[in-house]
Amino acid sequence: MARADRFLRACRRQPTDATPIWLMRQAGRYLPEYQRLKQQYSILELVKNPDLAVEITLQPVHAFEVDAAIIFADILPLLEGMGLRLRFVEGNGPVIDNPLRESADIDALAIPAADEAFDFTMRAIRSVRQSLAGKVPLIGFSGAPFTLACYAVEGRSSKDFASVKRLLYNQPRMWHRLLEKLAAAVANYARCQIAAGAQAIQLFDSWAGVLSPHDYHEYVLPHVRRVIGEIKEMDVTIPVIYFGTGTAGYLPLFKQAGCDVLGVDWRISLSDAWAQVGDDLALQGNLDPAVLQAPLAEVRRQAACILDDVKGRNGHIFNLGHGVTKETPVEAVDELVNFVHEYTRNGTMGA
Repeated sequence: MARADRFLRACRRQPTDATPIWLMRQAGRYLPEYQRLKQQYSILELVKNPDLAVEITLQPVHAFEVDAAIIFADILPLLEGMGLRLRFVEGNGPVIDNPLRESADIDALAIPAADEAFDFTMRAIRSVRQSLAGKVPLIGFSGAPFTLACYAVEGRSSKDFASVKRLLYNQPRMWHRLLEKLAAAVANYARCQIAAGAQAIQLFDSWAGVLSPHDYHEYVLPHVRRVIGEIKEMDVTIPVIYFGTGTAGYLPLFKQAGCDVLGVDWRISLSDAWAQVGDDLALQGNLDPAVLQAPLAEVRRQAACILDDVKGRNGHIFNLGHGVTKETPVEAVDELVNFVHEYTRNGTMGA
């Protein structure tokens, strides 16, 4: 079985010759070659230059035996395409200069034609697919509607998302109108990525864990379900991965969104997660990213614990419970990738 097959087979809960592994933020700031580019260009310049985005996407594929590439992009330019003013502040992250405050602000949001508004990402996807030449699959991605709404309403990252919750509780009709627009934009963006050549789509709902299960069910789930439904209407064979953090208490709700693969963080064991959602979903995860700063022996030990927990099951994709951190040593990533393959290669996984 070739490296090219493992990830997509696992997404479909089919047997693999070894557990596939890729890492969120595998193309990024911990890599010296990325840091050299970052000294010359801003994050938005890197994202919007297709040649640079291709180069960064391929860096970890060349450096490690990862089983999938993920296109180098960011979730927030989608908001820029809808009419919000986005900038990245060194040390403080993304800032929206005109956050949504009134009903008229939401009415003014555009639903961009993604193939035109984000032509830079579509061109990068086409070029990466050509460069990969079938070596590994390419994952496209988008922020999910709720997480995008968090940035659009708060204007930046937040500890308590107070503005978001005030809108959600006090003006639910306005909230749903916002999420409907975001869902339409996300679905269109994902479909265009698939048309350009993405072979799987990951939806990042990074902030969904700030809600109670009840509020997630009422105010978020219908819109995620719409996005995934529209992706499936275009191509039912494209695996959709849905990922959030701090959501161990309501994974069955995530399953109701209709995804094929559920991304799980380190706050729950994968066996417990599977017990909640059933065997008809693949799971992705779930090493704590901080472990990659531990001695290599500890990296191997913790990875082995996760792999032993799900030994014999189809449909496990090894990943972190969040993205690779800037402080991660390159050799730790290399060690993890090689260990996962070697530890699970003795027999067909899930056979």
